[in-house]
Amino acid sequence: MDGIYDTDQFIKDLQEFHITLTDIQIKQFLKYYEMLTQWNRVMNLTAITEYEEVMKKHFVDSLSLVKACDLNAGLSLLDVGTGAGFPGLPLKIAFPNLKVTLLDSLSKRIQFLQAVIEELGLKNIEALHGRAEDFAKPGIMREKFDICVSRAVANMTVLSEYCLPFIRAGGVFISYKSEKLEEEIGEAEKAIEILGGKIEDQIKMYLPDSNIFRTLFVIRKVASTPKRYPRKAGLPAKEPIK
Repeated sequence: MDGIYDTDQFIKDLQEFHITLTDIQIKQFLKYYEMLTQWNRVMNLTAITEYEEVMKKHFVDSLSLVKACDLNAGLSLLDVGTGAGFPGLPLKIAFPNLKVTLLDSLSKRIQFLQAVIEELGLKNIEALHGRAEDFAKPGIMREKFDICVSRAVANMTVLSEYCLPFIRAGGVFISYKSEKLEEEIGEAEKAIEILGGKIEDQIKMYLPDSNIFRTLFVIRKVASTPKRYPRKAGLPAKEPIK
């Protein structure tokens, strides 16, 4: 299978992140790509399907998280609004010691993710169907994770309300953004503080060998999230915390 694809650029890109993959891991990424494009013909998983673009804009982009935290330890990671598995699945393939949970509200996507997990033979990873506001309730997955990540398209105030309740004290929420968002972060600061977080870093970069700009917003969990958050579906976006 790997003979069909030129993986030189992918390997070169990851060298910039000091990531070295085994032959097995490279084969897993290629199989993931093939399944993504096959399933995408019958369901809407991604608008990006060209091989080079998927490798750069989905796989390399997902793995840029290494710029924000050490992923070699056996940490627990939750990917909220994972969609077709980004960034959680690429992170699991590249860092097998991670314990990964993928969460999405669309059951068809979860079926796809479970098929990929099974096909790739991945362990200590699960794909769950449901909404963040339900799973973040006390006694389910609240304050259980070391890291919460999201590439979901929503502003930082809304994302923080969905994601910060999942993180244990001392853990981090890292949001992937594709633009410079000083104004958005300024507006979110109050909400982040109320939710028990503190803005720790903004890591700005271009993906290797590209003009694709990315920002990783790192928010440290410094206190427990008040029990009333996250609020019921729709409210975080309709009535953002101010």
